[in-house]
Amino acid sequence: MKHSPAMAQSPIRIIGIDPGLRRMGWGIVESLGSSLRFVAAGTITSDGKADLASRLCQLHDGLADIVHKWQPHEASVEITFVNKDAGATLKLGQARGIAMLVPARSGLPVAEYAPNAVKKAVIGVGHGDKKQIQMMLRVLMPKARYDSDDAADALAIAICHANNRVGDVARRALMRAI
Repeated sequence: MKHSPAMAQSPIRIIGIDPGLRRMGWGIVESLGSSLRFVAAGTITSDGKADLASRLCQLHDGLADIVHKWQPHEASVEITFVNKDAGATLKLGQARGIAMLVPARSGLPVAEYAPNAVKKAVIGVGHGDKKQIQMMLRVLMPKARYDSDDAADALAIAICHANNRVGDVARRALMRAI
C-alpha cells in the first residue's frame, strides 16, 4: 500500500529493519506529525546450520510476510560498515540486500541510515549503547514490545526515519513550489 498526498493527514506506517544473517530485527511505528505510535516488532531468524542461500531465503520469506501483514508505507534500513572479518561483512551485506529488496519489491521507498544517525535520533547523541536506546524506546513508546535487541534497534531505525522524513517532505514541497 503506497502513501499518497491525499492521505497526508493519515498516519504513515514505517518499518525499520536491522539487517543480520542470524537475526533480522524489524519494528513498525506509525507517525503523524511529531507523534509516534508503536505498531509491532519482532525478529526473523535463519537456521544457522543451513547453507547461505537457504538462510537468505528464510530471511526473505519472513520479511515478505511481515511487509504483507503490516502493510507499511515506507521502509528504513540501517547501513552496515566493514569490519575486520571480510567474510562476515560480505554475509551481512547479503542480508542487508534482502532487507532492502523486500520493501522495494513491495513498492515502498527505502531510506538508509548510519548507526550514529539512528542513535542521535533516539538518544540525542551519535554514540550510545543498546541499553540507552531501549531506555529511550520505553520513554518514547511505553507500549512498545520487542523480543530482541535486534527488534529494539529496528524500532530505533523506524523512529529515525520518522524524524527525518518530516524534513524530507517539507523539502520536496518547497522544491515543487519553486
